[in-house]
Amino acid sequence: MNIKIPYTPRKHQAFLHKQINKHRWSVLVCHRRFGKTVCMINHLIKSALMCPHKNPRFAYIAPTFKQAKSIAWDYIKQFTDKIPLTKFNETELRVDLPNGARITLLGAENSDGLRGIYLDGCVIDEYANVEGKLFAEIIRPALSDRKGYCVFIGTPAGMNNNFYDLYQHAQSAEDWFNYKAKASETKIVDQEELDKAKEVMGEKKYMQEFECDWVANIEGAIYGEEISKLDDKKQLARVPYDPTLPVSTAWDLGVADHSSIIFFQQKGTAIQIIDYHEERGHGLPHYIQMLNEKPYVYKDHFAPHDIDVQEFGNGKTRREIAYQLGVRFRVVPKLPVEEGIHAVTMLLPRCWIDTDHCKNLIDALRHYHRKYIDKNRMFRSKPVHDWSSHACDSMRYLAVGLQELNTRQIAPQSVADNSYRII
Repeated sequence: MNIKIPYTPRKHQAFLHKQINKHRWSVLVCHRRFGKTVCMINHLIKSALMCPHKNPRFAYIAPTFKQAKSIAWDYIKQFTDKIPLTKFNETELRVDLPNGARITLLGAENSDGLRGIYLDGCVIDEYANVEGKLFAEIIRPALSDRKGYCVFIGTPAGMNNNFYDLYQHAQSAEDWFNYKAKASETKIVDQEELDKAKEVMGEKKYMQEFECDWVANIEGAIYGEEISKLDDKKQLARVPYDPTLPVSTAWDLGVADHSSIIFFQQKGTAIQIIDYHEERGHGLPHYIQMLNEKPYVYKDHFAPHDIDVQEFGNGKTRREIAYQLGVRFRVVPKLPVEEGIHAVTMLLPRCWIDTDHCKNLIDALRHYHRKYIDKNRMFRSKPVHDWSSHACDSMRYLAVGLQELNTRQIAPQSVADNSYRII
């Protein structure tokens, strides 16, 4: 039977069809009016018609059953209407195709009700609004028997959701396709319409919905623009350890509070951040043991000025303790926080950050922000101290330490000069 679907994909949609066919798992971050639902409905139809298995089963899943009906039901009827012997079930939102294949529209609000089904392929829409257990506990097992595929689609809705986590994972995981489409790049929506949309929506909402910005809803984000550029340039990716290069570290030290350590390698002018560790409630011996257990050959260790604070009870500084345990710290100059932030901003374009081992660092760099004061209509100069501060502090020490080292500003110092020294 010769079947022709009345659908001609745009350039960007055609690219997605091709890539999805090559990967079992796909994460598509697309701007509003990209046409992702039309694209994916047609991908499901073609997959169902060409599936070699007996009684193929495919599904489109939206956050709710009502959304599935309003978003996709008219499309699926439109594009299968001319296929002979096709049957539609309006109550169950189900299409039965002549080869025995079935495509069902489902809602994720009662995910336990989907247990027990099997699937050859699946599309989950607006994944930021879907419970994490839907895929992990229900859809993933349903795809196992026939090694089916799954496509996750949506628009950013901040960082505290499953869609952001999956997007991060897909950047470096094997057999995962990761794609982001900004309106300014696809040109699907003309510029006049985008300008009018921005006037009504405001800058932040526009950046989230049309430019796929993960941090647009974080007011006062400090490194948001720089991290978005790294993302666009694929500098947030898999960055493997190079055993031919030494590893340096940058520390933010705490005892009752968190301690954070960044592990990086220098390759020419590039800074390759390969690992990150954050923990609380331990002293220096614990972290130095952790360093020694890693397969790295170390070069420099950067630490803040408070490494010279004496430990309670033994009268020794943490720098002295570290020296006795085999680690020689370079003490980073004590600069105003704003100068350190500027150093990080200048350094980030040269950074490649591993998404597998440094997810918490990337999240922190995206989240780090200043508080807006409504009364004064301005942001505070001092960043908000929260969970992201420790990682971003260690990043400041990395940037300032390299700045001092690479510009050769280390002059002969007297015993009283503690601004920057090596023991």
